[in-house]
Amino acid sequence: MGMRAKYSLIDLVVNWLNYERPPREIPLSDFERVRHEIKPGDVILVEGRTRVSEVIKLLTQSRWSHAALYLGRLHEIDHPMSRERLKSFFDGQPDVQLIVESELGKGTIIRPLTFYDRDHLRICRPRDLTYKDMQSVINYAISRLGSDYDIRQIFDLARFLFPWWIMPRRWRSSIFQHNIGLATKTVCSTMIAEAFASIQYPILPLVKRDDHDEVKVYRRNPKLCTPSDFDYSPYFDIIKYPFVDFSMRKPHYRLMPWSRGGSLQTHEEGHYLTGHPDENSENAAQSNKTK
Repeated sequence: MGMRAKYSLIDLVVNWLNYERPPREIPLSDFERVRHEIKPGDVILVEGRTRVSEVIKLLTQSRWSHAALYLGRLHEIDHPMSRERLKSFFDGQPDVQLIVESELGKGTIIRPLTFYDRDHLRICRPRDLTYKDMQSVINYAISRLGSDYDIRQIFDLARFLFPWWIMPRRWRSSIFQHNIGLATKTVCSTMIAEAFASIQYPILPLVKRDDHDEVKVYRRNPKLCTPSDFDYSPYFDIIKYPFVDFSMRKPHYRLMPWSRGGSLQTHEEGHYLTGHPDENSENAAQSNKTK
């Protein structure tokens, strides 16, 4: 296969994997609050909508399929060389809120935060991170701009989505065949994990006792980091801004405007209830009595 045909095939596979379903009519997150409360150095988790996202969700057993690092606005980046490098990758207004992320088919890129204004988001904030170290994390991420995404992973993900029985054995995905639970966890969050590793900030370290009963702490390989690791890490605070939020009043969960009527789509029926919670509880109790 010639190089031109090879890259055409790669582009075709990438475009297929990056096909994105439409966003929810009403997102689960309040983007305006996210936009106002987010701070430089925060990790943003995204519940993605592409075919690649569905594979990552399956592999990691998590709804979070993507992670990005929030940089802030251009003037919030202290290092002059980092600012200049960032401007060479993003030709926009200086007051735009920016993120850096690694994406299949595009590599490590800069985007405005508003790119995810219709998605389900979660903020993971590194606890007790100093201002100096936060700038170091940002500088590292900016230094990675332009890096390519792993081509092997593109084909592994593509082959993983096809049924095994229609493919020759030599073409089948090796994504589960080597170091199960380890090598399968190299996704978009690797770059962000490397940025935090550059300042020795922990995400999910290994903590164990040796033969002398002394506690040993080992840094984790950043290539094995998944988006959900930031959610699970005890060193990151989780910040949520739901679209429907009554947390300013007590008890706020009693004020949720549950819908009593309306119609659900076929794939939603059985997963969601249209009656009032009190009515659903009564119906469930009656059903149990008749069993």
